[in-house]
Amino acid sequence: MSGYESYERLKIDWAAPGVLRVTISTPGKLNAVDRAGHRELAEVWRDIDADDDVRAVVVRGEGRAFSAGGDLAMIEEMMSDHGARTRILREARDIVYNVINCAKPIVSAIQGPAVGAGLAVALLADISIAGRSAKIIDGHTRLGVAAGDHSAIVWPLLCGLAKAKYYLLLCDVLTGEEAERIGLVSLSVDDDQVHDKALEVAGRLAGGAAEAIQFTKYALNNWLRMAGPTFDASLAMEFLGFSGADVREGVEAVRQKRPPKFA
Repeated sequence: MSGYESYERLKIDWAAPGVLRVTISTPGKLNAVDRAGHRELAEVWRDIDADDDVRAVVVRGEGRAFSAGGDLAMIEEMMSDHGARTRILREARDIVYNVINCAKPIVSAIQGPAVGAGLAVALLADISIAGRSAKIIDGHTRLGVAAGDHSAIVWPLLCGLAKAKYYLLLCDVLTGEEAERIGLVSLSVDDDQVHDKALEVAGRLAGGAAEAIQFTKYALNNWLRMAGPTFDASLAMEFLGFSGADVREGVEAVRQKRPPKFA
């Protein structure tokens, strides 16, 4: 697996001829994205884009979760260290733009909770396959920061502004079935069929006309590129919030497993 051996939080293998599988792996933490994982989610799409052997990608989480979002240690580092905030902001920007600009078609297989940076990859994938009982949530405002990350660039295009505002402002949980109904994901299937369906779709893409598929992806993603300034603003506002009081209450509420009590 030349070129991918250095990744620690991403397990990368060939699922089928031309189909590269990227598995988010943080055992015991529902694949929460830590400092190393966040960096790797930003970098891997450039490596994949440059790999001529890759014709399609499946991205999934290990075990019963896609990703439980950013881990608390990384969030607390952002709260206390300006340099860390700046570095992680760049990575968050790169996660979004590198998925958008990766020429290879990406299929996400969403099981269990999908939150934060993992959710960004799941919903920016070209085709998203969700289990019916998957739990999709953008938890930013519940944490006490603006919904930056990926949501402003893609949710309004996928499910419309009214639904995007409802779920992003209130942080309500979406099942995979409901996410398909409102257009947030491409397809919802039985939970035990998610990975197989994603592999099937990726196999069809890998067997297709690579240049035609890649050029079509590029053209369609111009809708997302036009929303770039909206995304950049949301990301800046999110990271401004990591220096405020609300996020301290949000993190404490997560630690104590209680609803936050914002001032």
